[in-house]
Amino acid sequence: MTEVIMPKMGDGMEEGTLLEWLKKDGEKVKSGEVIGTIQTDKATIELESPGTGILTGFLLKGGETIPVGRPIAAILRDGETLPVGWGLGGAATTSTGAPAPTHEAPTTTVTVAAPVAESVGRVKVSPLAKKIAAEKGIDLAAVKGSGPGGRIVEKDVLSAESAPVASTPAPIAPVALPNVAVTAEDEVVPLNRMRQITGKRTQESKQQVPHFYVTVEVDVEKILALRAMFEEEESGKVSINDFVVKACTLALRDMPEVNAIFQGTTVLQQGAVHIGIAVAVPDGLTVPVIKNANTMTLRQLSTKAKELAKKAKENKLGMDELTGSTFSISNMGMLDVDNFIAIVNQPNSAILAIASVRKKVVATDEDEVEIRSRMNITCSFDHRVVDGAIGAKFINVVKAYLENPTRLMA
Repeated sequence: MTEVIMPKMGDGMEEGTLLEWLKKDGEKVKSGEVIGTIQTDKATIELESPGTGILTGFLLKGGETIPVGRPIAAILRDGETLPVGWGLGGAATTSTGAPAPTHEAPTTTVTVAAPVAESVGRVKVSPLAKKIAAEKGIDLAAVKGSGPGGRIVEKDVLSAESAPVASTPAPIAPVALPNVAVTAEDEVVPLNRMRQITGKRTQESKQQVPHFYVTVEVDVEKILALRAMFEEEESGKVSINDFVVKACTLALRDMPEVNAIFQGTTVLQQGAVHIGIAVAVPDGLTVPVIKNANTMTLRQLSTKAKELAKKAKENKLGMDELTGSTFSISNMGMLDVDNFIAIVNQPNSAILAIASVRKKVVATDEDEVEIRSRMNITCSFDHRVVDGAIGAKFINVVKAYLENPTRLMA
């Protein structure tokens, strides 16, 4: 028997949501065949079969969430049956906290008991509900359970967190900001899984990483001239973002202390440069990774960035394309912004934010006035890894490459 498990599909991924099974219980599948779709904090990913045989023993259904590494189904070869008690100790916990339904193999009747709930005093509570309560500081003794035998499940804890304080029972109402009345025009919009986990990751980064920020203004006249020359020669379009990716790659090669990960008592300076590119998708934000960017030319980086952005918007990114970044870039240049700062994408130690190009009146070294195209870039650093002087030097190395773009063509 081969177990189908919830795969780890991204840095820091702790759980995943099954969107749907694409194969039916009892259907034959082949190794590598797509059998379902998984939602992570970064993308919707195809779930491939880890073996050949009969797909059965579903422990998860569409819309339910489970930690990575936990079994969600099984694949049986000829003559095999599901073991008695299949799913015990590894059964999925649904979004409501109840054990996910288990289906039986075509040739075997299998009864799966519900996972044993942990107890808090005399109160029965599911492991997931207990974890959420601990994170949110909720007293489980004051929570009424709606599960079997009065068991407290996830929805009970979440309801307790959002319920208004009242002396008499009241219907569950939308959570309102303090001193702000909820009107008929207000709408409570549920967050999809990607946005929920993105919120969790960015909150953790801001709480755990001591950020500091350095901004410089870059003259991009030479880059714009090169882009225009490429278009005139019909040699292919190269974006400003492509130049920035190449400049960062070279700067990280020159300063490996920024291409590093904080490890408690040590810092790991990584040899290869893997650039994460933030891409806006309908469900939120994802960060595909250009692996070994330090081995690529400007045009190769441009081609790879376009390929990954297209796959991100089509929800076709693979696991390897979403993990392993050593540095990240976020570009809002197309959104008409003067400046912005980005949150460090752990475990990276830095992320670069790109603002819009502006025409500005600039004084030359000869005290004359010119109109030049300028762009602000801001780098956010993890102060546990990068000191202020190193951060300032790094962003100025990036600036020097961008203002001398022929150095990026080698």
